[in-house]
Amino acid sequence: MTTTSRSKNGAARSKRPRAKPADAEYLLRLYVAGKTAKGAQALANLKLICEEHLAGRYRLEVVDLLENPALARGDQILALPALVRQLPPPVKKIIGDFSSAERVLVGLDLRPVTRGRAR
Repeated sequence: MTTTSRSKNGAARSKRPRAKPADAEYLLRLYVAGKTAKGAQALANLKLICEEHLAGRYRLEVVDLLENPALARGDQILALPALVRQLPPPVKKIIGDFSSAERVLVGLDLRPVTRGRAR
């Protein structure tokens, strides 16, 4: 989607969504509830995906909501495990065990959505 705005001198200029540079740094926050098998699997799946597609360009914070329940309010966490991409903007949220690398990559805006595929 392209929009047009006017600069101070009245000239029209195009505003296009900025593409994320290939070297963008990613700040990811994984919310879990204790040391459960589901949370451990989500973390393992996420680490594999990040190492393959974001190696050296990401920081992953794991937040245990049993220890810090108030932290869920800031990111409006309603289900677990949940991943929040803090950086680069905009904020993105994904819920699940992250077993589908394709869905995680689309959710993080690392890969475009492919249309026409059966779900």
